[in-house]
Amino acid sequence: MTQTPDILCIGSVLWDVIGRAPVAMRQGSDVAGRISRLPGGVAMNIAMTLSRFGLTPALLTAIGRDAEGDELIAACKARGMMTDTIYRSDDLPTDRYMAVEGANGLIAAIADAHSLEAAGAKILAPLSDGSLARPWTGPVALDGNLTIDLLSDIAASPLLQQADLRVAPASPGKADRLMPFLRTGNGTLYVNLEEAGLLCSAQFDSSADAAQALLDRGAARALVTDGGNSASEGSPAGVITQTPPKVLVTRVTGAGDTFMAAHIAAETRGANREEALQRALTAAATYVSGGNPA
Repeated sequence: MTQTPDILCIGSVLWDVIGRAPVAMRQGSDVAGRISRLPGGVAMNIAMTLSRFGLTPALLTAIGRDAEGDELIAACKARGMMTDTIYRSDDLPTDRYMAVEGANGLIAAIADAHSLEAAGAKILAPLSDGSLARPWTGPVALDGNLTIDLLSDIAASPLLQQADLRVAPASPGKADRLMPFLRTGNGTLYVNLEEAGLLCSAQFDSSADAAQALLDRGAARALVTDGGNSASEGSPAGVITQTPPKVLVTRVTGAGDTFMAAHIAAETRGANREEALQRALTAAATYVSGGNPA
């Protein structure tokens, strides 16, 4: 490997198939809209935003040796990501995600990340085979599409004990996979209000309450978003809260990943807590309104 990455992005890199309609939808709706296919997955979305902010991410994931996989690798390279660290499988297909969005937000989604789960610890080989600095001491963006066993291993791994771990669930349905990071008190958690409630077995009225509850449950640090409502960051120094800009929402898939990546990029450049949260909220607002944050 001739280039050293600024950050590792570990998790799902796949094809997003997104159907969007300009009208409000409900179960059973059949409306006109647009269907697009683009590179996606939590790790990929984070890496794309980091690249736009001038960082060089390396991807640790599983991609099949099929036509879709070759096309996805090319898309990653074109977006400034390092792909030598990707595990290519001969017998596992490239993963996919499908979602339907209306003017009233996400209607339904299905994540097919079975190949990533099946590859398991094979995706972490670059951390131990000399491909990357050992131990890794830089930032790591980690997503919850990995199995609970693998996430537990990562939370306690000596190869990442000195790393700046940033962790997000892939969806509310996978929020409980972040429990190992509460038990070890390792890493910064990026969750929405629903996910925070699932991790704490509670319901919260505000992001500030949720951030404090995560700290009380053992989190080293937590950022909690709540759509267009206030977002909060909790750490041993206390909880801070800010309100995102008001924008017209044109897309929602990937907004949380954009928020996380922008926050990491801001702190990498030396921003303080308040500045980093503000930049992350602005980037996410730009994204959901249809723009590309940079």
